[in-house]
Amino acid sequence: MPIVQIDWVEGRSVEQKRELAEKVTAAVCEAGKCPPEAVTIIIRDQAKTNIAKAGVLMADRK
Repeated sequence: MPIVQIDWVEGRSVEQKRELAEKVTAAVCEAGKCPPEAVTIIIRDQAKTNIAKAGVLMADRK
């Protein structure tokens, strides 16, 4: 039973999340030879104040 966890910066629409879930599920099923019912996807929206890249908070990037 594959479990995929996705963390990304908040701001995506429900439609974008639906599309992501469909495409990730298809890719996992193809690679893992499993049915879609076996795939669980957890999407976590992160505030820009909770993610840093190269030592700089995303909220501080311009």
